[in-house]
Amino acid sequence: MTDVAVSQTNLPDSKEAGIFIGQELKSKLNQKNPDVVILFASPKYDYNTLLKSVEVTCNPEFLVGCSSAGEFTSSTPQISTVCAMALSSNDMLFNATLGKGLRADRGAVAHELAGAFKGPHNRDYAYRSAMILTDALAGYADNLIEQITVQTAGTYQLFGGGAGDDAKFQRTHVFYGTEAFPDAAVALEILSNKPIGIGVHHGWEPAGPQMRVTESQGAKLISLNAAPAIEAFLEHAKSTGQIFKKEDPLPFFLSNVLGILTRDNYRLRVPLTINEDGSINCAADILVGSSICIMKATERSATKAAEMATKSALAQLNNHKPKAAFFFDCVATRLRTGQDFGLELTALQDTLLPAQFVGCNTYGQIARAEGQFGGFHNCTAVIGIIPD
Repeated sequence: MTDVAVSQTNLPDSKEAGIFIGQELKSKLNQKNPDVVILFASPKYDYNTLLKSVEVTCNPEFLVGCSSAGEFTSSTPQISTVCAMALSSNDMLFNATLGKGLRADRGAVAHELAGAFKGPHNRDYAYRSAMILTDALAGYADNLIEQITVQTAGTYQLFGGGAGDDAKFQRTHVFYGTEAFPDAAVALEILSNKPIGIGVHHGWEPAGPQMRVTESQGAKLISLNAAPAIEAFLEHAKSTGQIFKKEDPLPFFLSNVLGILTRDNYRLRVPLTINEDGSINCAADILVGSSICIMKATERSATKAAEMATKSALAQLNNHKPKAAFFFDCVATRLRTGQDFGLELTALQDTLLPAQFVGCNTYGQIARAEGQFGGFHNCTAVIGIIPD
């Protein structure tokens, strides 16, 4: 049996917010100490104060989470809040681990995270999953996921996202215990005898011709088809009758993201800023030699993506009912859809009922599961569902 409690507050004081969250979670669990608390918080909070207050008031065995760019537990999206889910279960085994120094060595971080997993040494559980939260601003998140997959020999399904900072793109943190860490990743290992469903969908489609990435440096896209990257966007804006302002390109970029062709689908990347040489800084890495195109979305694409991801995850539960869910979607989706982002969460809630969910807007989304479109994404809905 798994007990679930969810809480959210916009109290401005970090200590008061932490006490409120901790007390409400414990009250909803009938004063039991949670096995784990997963927490997402706006950068307006002093994280260490917030985390210590949560820890003192509800005393979880593990406390993990990340800074965020919008937090939600219901059909109404919010920003500048803190939200959390507490789990207490005799069906699952939880374990948390931290890896620091992403910029210097993703392989070492992956080894530190996966090396602490209990699954390889515990045969009592049939299913192995892990929620991965990372400082996406440190870069190389795609490589981190690949490295964790290698370190675990592909025996774990992964889901999660990149920490945010209310769309400032300056400094993000992951939470482990009562401390917050930049340039780090945290993993919540979940071992279970019931399957955990993971769904991923984005709803975007090509809007222009395929192009070849002829030069890039990490998340900096330098040239497409041997021409400065900016030229492709200028031509696309002209051919589609859209307004593209070089001095303020983000409104155009949010509706015209890039799609990297993969074997199964298009993996999305959000352009963010333009450099003087015509190169473009994106939200995640783009490899030289990739086939890429500019993508488009319909007004309902984000809502449909959440529905499709949720239905896909539910289908993996082997007829078990959903008990709780973690939902990650891109901050770019919220910025693009505005108030309509609430429609996406309403669709999610309607599809999940009666399960409770918690989630946040992230700088990239993580999904790695059998039969799913895996890797590190932008503008993509990712959900992990825990069965009853």
